[in-house]
Amino acid sequence: MTFDEQELVTGCRRKDRVSQRRLYDAFAGRMLVVCLRYVKSRDEAEDVLQESFIKIFEKIDSFRFESPLAAWIKRIVVNTALNYLRDNRRYHFAEELEHVQEEVATTMTDDLQWKDLLLLVQELPPGCRTVFNLYAIEGYQHQEIATLLDISEGTSKSQYSRAKTLMQKMLLNHRIAENRH
Repeated sequence: MTFDEQELVTGCRRKDRVSQRRLYDAFAGRMLVVCLRYVKSRDEAEDVLQESFIKIFEKIDSFRFESPLAAWIKRIVVNTALNYLRDNRRYHFAEELEHVQEEVATTMTDDLQWKDLLLLVQELPPGCRTVFNLYAIEGYQHQEIATLLDISEGTSKSQYSRAKTLMQKMLLNHRIAENRH
């Protein structure tokens, strides 16, 4: 935690508007990208981001400087996105698969930009997108995801496997489309 972050947290705890604005400005851009990974539209992502910062400012007293401020903020943003999906019934999980293929060949290329990847992730069905984000990007284990989403561990694994398969197909289609141009 840098002195500037300590100062920001202290100011936010005092409900100082300038500190709140500085904290928002420092993290909003990165956290909007996180929101966009969970929801499909920018408007929804901005709603989730706004709700997240309301929670951040309400819970700032609980931040104990035991982890990086960015990690604490990101956890709130991810949880807010999950609550948004749950409240709006935006995810649906397919039936569990008996056998889940854990490894699908990776076809990502260096020329694929992060914005292109974000667009591909947004094209995943909501259940796959949510599990993919939690497992592949946020680093949660399938057991934790199952608890967070109130699904079985097998469903989490099957959704992740399906997401990888769909991403592989989308990446292949992306590569084919690029070769045509």
